[in-house]
Amino acid sequence: MGPFDFLKRLKKEDAGGEFIASRRLVGRFLVEEVLTVFGRETLIGMVEGVIYPGYKVKGRAVALIREIQRDRKRVDFAVDGDRVALILEGKTSAKKGDVLEVYQS
Repeated sequence: MGPFDFLKRLKKEDAGGEFIASRRLVGRFLVEEVLTVFGRETLIGMVEGVIYPGYKVKGRAVALIREIQRDRKRVDFAVDGDRVALILEGKTSAKKGDVLEVYQS
């Protein structure tokens, strides 16, 4: 056992093949529309729970939430029932009607 073997445990992958830093489910996101804006995947839909930038969204793959917009204005968080746009870093390959899980980072 080497001095850096603990790092191998930190890089454990989940079933989707992507690393999730937290197993704490904080909300869900119902996808109404999927867009690509300036090369970033953007999801428009309804929030269930509380979502902040920096949280991770898990669909077919995992992506980081870089920004949240409501009515084309940047907001610090989204709460239950809000219709928002999530601008992601990475691709989730989500489709219209998917329900994505949101994890705290």
